[in-house]
Amino acid sequence: MRGDLTVGDAVLQLHKMDRETFVNHVKETVKDTLIDVLGIEYVELFPDRVVLTMPVEPRTMQPARILHGGASVVLAETAATLATAINIDPERFYPVGMEINANHLRRKSDGVVTATATPLHKGRTTMVWDIKITDEDGKLVCISRCTMAILPKR
Repeated sequence: MRGDLTVGDAVLQLHKMDRETFVNHVKETVKDTLIDVLGIEYVELFPDRVVLTMPVEPRTMQPARILHGGASVVLAETAATLATAINIDPERFYPVGMEINANHLRRKSDGVVTATATPLHKGRTTMVWDIKITDEDGKLVCISRCTMAILPKR
């Protein structure tokens, strides 16, 4: 996890943590998960904008040596899940994916892709996120929409 992660004040207030504690919590949460394995990095966390990056390298490629569509979907759903999580009370609720779609628009064989999630709908029990995945030049690689359920903790 990058040290230069930008976190909005509203996120820190909702989660009742200072920046350092929040960043350390995020690092621990993603340790030894698919997010960690694929090298996904959190860049910006704001209630209406989440930005993540992922390297395009052998662990995120298909045998044709281009970015695997499944890796793009993992990146998109990670962005939507995180975007939902920072908008809900973590002591009472947790987010889960309900539906995701993706259109792969451009191939990518190296470098880094960036996912930017913005809300289409932020409700009490569901949220819908628009995720654009771009290359270093800002060209669209993939577009996705992800619907998240907000479930009560038991």
